[in-house]
Amino acid sequence: MTAAGRRVLIGRIVGLYGVQGWLKIESWAEPRMRIFDYQPWLLGAAPGKETQITGARGRVQGKGMVAHLPGVDDPEQARALIGIDIHVARDRLPPPGKDEYYWVDLEGLEVVTTQDVKLGRISHLFATGANDVVVVRDGTRERLIPYVRGSCVRSVDLSAGRMVVDWDPEF
Repeated sequence: MTAAGRRVLIGRIVGLYGVQGWLKIESWAEPRMRIFDYQPWLLGAAPGKETQITGARGRVQGKGMVAHLPGVDDPEQARALIGIDIHVARDRLPPPGKDEYYWVDLEGLEVVTTQDVKLGRISHLFATGANDVVVVRDGTRERLIPYVRGSCVRSVDLSAGRMVVDWDPEF
């Protein structure tokens, strides 16, 4: 998939709020209210099978966030949306800063060691309390490599489609 066609998971609908179709949402935007700046939202898991929503509005409510979607005006309509992921088109997000990357931009990169041993391609990333982790698959193996710039991750070259890591290929 081209960068222009990529989608970024930015939130999830997690519950109901009130009797007018409002929804509780999780936002992974930074700061979290920015989720409303990145529209249209693409609701659903599969590209081409999602519902596009423009005009979502919301607010902080207690420790969480609530949103109202156009056309969703009662709890029964809202209940059908619980658990649905909120994606946005990658090109709707601001460019990352120097030496920063959106995870979606790293997915699919070839990963090689500093000795040019091919380890596979980045399947996905996930966060831990200490650092993010890059999941690298080569068809038979899966490696979990800490995303620590300088010590484990030596370089990222998006244009070449490559990440160089200081990692033992046997590990």
